[in-house]
Amino acid sequence: MSKEGVDLGLLSKNGNEIIFRTILFVLCILIFLIIAYPLYFIIIASVSDSTLVSTGHVFFLPKGISFFGYQEIFKDARIWGGYRNTIVYTLLGTFVNLLFTLPAAYVLSRKEFLARRALMLIFVVTLFFNGGLIPTYLLIKGLHLTNTMWVFILPFAVNVFNLIIARTFFETSLPSELYEAAAMDGCSHFKFFVQVAMPLSKALISVIGLYYLVAHWNDFFTALIYIRKNELQPLQIILRDILLSNQVFAGGAGVGGDAGGYAQRYADQIKYGVIIVSTLPILILYPFIQKYFEKGVLIGSIKG
Repeated sequence: MSKEGVDLGLLSKNGNEIIFRTILFVLCILIFLIIAYPLYFIIIASVSDSTLVSTGHVFFLPKGISFFGYQEIFKDARIWGGYRNTIVYTLLGTFVNLLFTLPAAYVLSRKEFLARRALMLIFVVTLFFNGGLIPTYLLIKGLHLTNTMWVFILPFAVNVFNLIIARTFFETSLPSELYEAAAMDGCSHFKFFVQVAMPLSKALISVIGLYYLVAHWNDFFTALIYIRKNELQPLQIILRDILLSNQVFAGGAGVGGDAGGYAQRYADQIKYGVIIVSTLPILILYPFIQKYFEKGVLIGSIKG
């Protein structure tokens, strides 16, 4: 083959590569916009005139900028108590979740533990069957956990799906030879778990911790069923109450026509503001653990 033919082949190959990369880049941009625009729209709608939002005049930039919605949310004294409660429930709950899930997953990953298959089967059954709402409520009430902060933490200390992910990680990422070498130096399973397994499991801890943390932060149902004391209500319940009271007020209940119209004008601001207030802490936290999340997100898909 002549030199000219080789050059033409390389040019053709480079041209196809450029076209492919261009198409891939455009597709990635489109996917990003599809995912990111709804969040961006919520942000600009939370500071825009609700009338302009509902009539479709707000698309790329906020219009009729007003922070009335955020003022209504944050002037409610309950919001700060709700934030405090949610942060406590989230941090303490996530710590307890990891404290129970990781040791259990490590034990179930050890082949020398003969009962591990039977115990794992019992855990898996709970993914498909549970006692139902009323028996669960009676159990929680019988344990005197209703109207206490511990109802957010103790009854749901282990998520079986996360347990399976952690067990799979320990089975596939910690070679048996590693423990055998440590055991020759007199290392027990407990010491091996604390000093060897945990330092090598940062990706796992970050992923499982994020799953648990988001679940606790968004936990709405537990408070709705088991909590009656206002001082124990998490942020999600308080934001729900603010949103519902705003909708009633916006509907004109108990107010004149002008006041009802004024409230209706800013009703969507409060609605979108509630979304931002409830999700912003998680959005801020995620970038700090993204590198671990990207590494560990496929942990559960590997079968040892």
